[in-house]
Amino acid sequence: MPNSADPSTTASTAASTTASTAAGSARQSHPLHALDRDVVDRLLAAETPADADLIDAARLLMRYQGFPGADDLQDDLERVLRLWGLDREALHLRTRAVWAAGFRPAPAAAEAVGSSFDTTDQET
Repeated sequence: MPNSADPSTTASTAASTTASTAAGSARQSHPLHALDRDVVDRLLAAETPADADLIDAARLLMRYQGFPGADDLQDDLERVLRLWGLDREALHLRTRAVWAAGFRPAPAAAEAVGSSFDTTDQET
């Protein structure tokens, strides 16, 4: 077993760590990937997009624009636009009209925030 104080082992380990860090920095994993994957799958299944679908597509396109990773989501979002017969500009024009008409998204149950004081005491 190599001695951790051995300079050649330490230098070798540092070099391999630096190399793996440099190689891994090219692509990143987005912390919301799993949640966004579900939304993108729903959008892919929508033949005619509802207002909420248009809003979701636009917000996800903006979230991942320039992001170095999540290529599967970025590719599928472009596919969604093609399926709907829209380009980014047409999508943004439609979403601006949706917002201007007073659209407000309903809060998702999974995103609800509360506290333990919101529940009633179950002990009797």
